[in-house]
Amino acid sequence: MIQFLDLKEINTQYRAELLEACARVIDSGWFVGGNELASFEKEFSAYCGTKYAIGVANGLDALILTLRAWLALGKLEQGDEVIVPANTYIASILAISANGLTPVLVEPDENSYNLSPENTRKAITKKTKAILPVHLYGQLADMPALLGIAKEHGLLVLEDSAQAHGAEINGIKAGNWGHASGFSFYPGKNLGALGDAGAVTTNDDELAETLKALRNYGSQEKYKNLFKGVNSRLDEIQAAMLSVKLRKLDEETQRRREIAAAYKTGIKKSKIKLPDVQHKAATIEQSYSHVWHLFVIRTQYRSALQQHLNEQGVQTLIHYPIAPHKQKAYKEWNDQSYPLTEAMHEEVLSLPISPVMTDEQVQAVISAINSFTS
Repeated sequence: MIQFLDLKEINTQYRAELLEACARVIDSGWFVGGNELASFEKEFSAYCGTKYAIGVANGLDALILTLRAWLALGKLEQGDEVIVPANTYIASILAISANGLTPVLVEPDENSYNLSPENTRKAITKKTKAILPVHLYGQLADMPALLGIAKEHGLLVLEDSAQAHGAEINGIKAGNWGHASGFSFYPGKNLGALGDAGAVTTNDDELAETLKALRNYGSQEKYKNLFKGVNSRLDEIQAAMLSVKLRKLDEETQRRREIAAAYKTGIKKSKIKLPDVQHKAATIEQSYSHVWHLFVIRTQYRSALQQHLNEQGVQTLIHYPIAPHKQKAYKEWNDQSYPLTEAMHEEVLSLPISPVMTDEQVQAVISAINSFTS
C-alpha cells in the first residue's frame, strides 16, 4: 500500500538530529520558554521574512490568540464580522466564534479553492472588521487583491497559513502578507513537529508583545498579569525539533513540486479536475505560490475512484468530507446554502504526496488513476 503520508519515514531521515536535539533539551534542564524556543522563533521569522514569530501550542491557538489580542488592543470588538472562506477546515471558523466575533462565510474561487476577492468585496458590511484568508492545500490566496480590498475598507488581515509554509508570491512568503498569520506545525504539515505546535508571525511590535503575554497566562513578568490569558506555549523539545526540520523544508518542498508536476502531466482522465496553480512562473516547478501540502483532485465519481485506488494499493484521504456550515457545531447554519463549497466537499480527493515518495510510487499512483473506468 502506498501510504497517503508516511510520517515514520519522513522523520527517520532526521532521526539522529532529532535525538540530538531532544538530548540537548533534556540535558539543559530547561523545558519551557528557553533558548530553543528563542532560536526557533528567530529562525522561523527570518524564513518568513517577518519581524516576529511567537510560538504557541498549536495552529488553532495561533488564530484564536491573534484575534483575542486585537480585542484586547481595541482593534476589534465582540460581534464584529470576520470574512472567511466557506470551504475551509473548521478551525479557521472556530477561532472567530471562540472570540465572540461573527464569521461571515463566502464562497471560494472555483479554480484555486481559496478566498475569492470578488465574493469578499460583496460580503463587506459596516460590521466587517477583518478578513481571514486561508491558504488552502498549500497555495497562497490572491493576497495582492485581498490586501487592496482590506486597505480600501480599513480591515485587519489574518492569514491562516497552516498549510502553506514557504509558499510565496513575488518573493513574499505566507505569513508576511497580512497584519498577522497563524501557522500550524501539526505532524502532518509540511513543517511538522512531533506533536502539536504552532506560531504567529507579524511585523507589529504591539501585537507581538500582547501575544507573548496572552500565551503565558496574560503575563509578561511573572505573577503580574496584564490580560486574561491562557497557557499556550511552544515547548523546548518541539521547538528544537522544528529547528532541525526547518533546515530541510525548502528541499522537501521542491520534492513535493516535482511530484505535483508529475501528477499534472501524467494523469489523463477527463472526468478528473486537477488542481490549478495560480501566480504561475515559467514552469510548474517554479510556481512558488504553491507548496503542495495536499494534491487535491475533484471528481463526481469520488467514491468509486477512491475504492478503485484502494484496490490498487493507493491510500487517499478526503479534505474535507463535511462543509463547516453543515456541521452540528454550527447547527444554526445547517439550512444555509453554499453550492460551490458543498460541491467541493462532495467531490474532492487528496492523492498521496510527500517528500519521501519514490518515482516508482508516483508513477504507480498515476497508472492506478488512469486505469479507472467510471
